[in-house]
Amino acid sequence: MSIHYAILGILSWQPLTGYDVKKIIQDSPFMHWSGNNNQIYKALLELLNEGLVTNEVQHQKSAPSKKIYTITPEGLAELKDWMLTPPEPPEFKKTFLIQLAWADQLDTGELNTLLTGYENQVRMQLLIQKEYQRRGGFSPDRTSREASLWDLIHDNLISSYENELNWLQKVRNELCGNPKMEEKRMNYRVIEKTGGKYIECLSAERTLDTEQDALDLLSICMENDTNLLVIHAAALADDFFKLKTGVAGMMLQKFVNYRIKTAVILTGEMVFKGKFKDMLAESSRGNNFRIFDSITEAETWLFG
Repeated sequence: MSIHYAILGILSWQPLTGYDVKKIIQDSPFMHWSGNNNQIYKALLELLNEGLVTNEVQHQKSAPSKKIYTITPEGLAELKDWMLTPPEPPEFKKTFLIQLAWADQLDTGELNTLLTGYENQVRMQLLIQKEYQRRGGFSPDRTSREASLWDLIHDNLISSYENELNWLQKVRNELCGNPKMEEKRMNYRVIEKTGGKYIECLSAERTLDTEQDALDLLSICMENDTNLLVIHAAALADDFFKLKTGVAGMMLQKFVNYRIKTAVILTGEMVFKGKFKDMLAESSRGNNFRIFDSITEAETWLFG
């Protein structure tokens, strides 16, 4: 399918700038183009030349001028004609399946690691789609039927990831002879303050040190509609504080990617040396991660 029809569909909702169109495509879970400037503006220019859209420069006093694109009657007709064409067959392009095809060369432990890595990716995407739907991502909502159509599209995406997880469990049972290790139980609570709320992870059944642990914390934050997280040091594995293990880097990168502002509470004596000390110095200049002696200091920073 051409990106031109995605753009015509978006402009059938309302006139927009090229930047607005790019942002919608970029944030969409099912419009699978990269949404880069060259691709979007090239397509808009082609649509303009074909008379399917028009543009108008809108001047602003205190900001740069904007070029607003509007779909034409011919563009609406072209969009409808395309919607009436026979649908294309679904595409299933999964690099993981190619990896799995030759995985007989791996021993059971290596195969389990491969499956776990892919499972973590699927769980993360499932979490993102559920959060996108819950928060009401882009949807025209002009009629109740249109609202239902968009909800059902998101249901389709969510069910695809859920089915993938069920299939992964079948693969694990058949090839590895055992299900995935039971998830770690976390002791956490939701703290509500005047400035908002945050998740406070007090401890864990087994200390946290894996990508799945980071995903579980992300899930808890998203389910409770907050991007603020406090983790007590008792919940973290010792390897978190040893930069060479890569545990801190892996977990914190997940939090940064999904804009989770994270504070760690360290009440005991611990001397940071070497690269971990350098990382703390670097993080103190940013707004993503800090270590504090008390929850009061952490709250001041989280809501600051």
